[in-house]
Amino acid sequence: MIATILLQAAAGGFGNLGSLLPMVLIIVVFYFFMIRPQVKKQKDQKKYVEELKKGDKVITTAGIHGRIADMNETTFLIEVESGAKIRFDKASISLDASKALNTPPAETKA
Repeated sequence: MIATILLQAAAGGFGNLGSLLPMVLIIVVFYFFMIRPQVKKQKDQKKYVEELKKGDKVITTAGIHGRIADMNETTFLIEVESGAKIRFDKASISLDASKALNTPPAETKA
């Protein structure tokens, strides 16, 4: 009788760990597939904005194309095609679109 009770208690202890394991796995999956890539993208965005200089072509998240006319710590003064100048926050620069705009096209082999 005592042996049966001890065996049931041992099995119950592992059952609690077994029910916690799926939650731990879900958290790990969320970290590697959602949180980690987002943090990496934010670091890349910050690094790209810090490397921009006067004269670089940029596209804002609103879709405005222009060239950087002036910079300060938190904003860019962007000159658009008509000659007008608009001030934008540095966070409004689109990394993907601006990078594609400043990267020369790859040569195609015939």
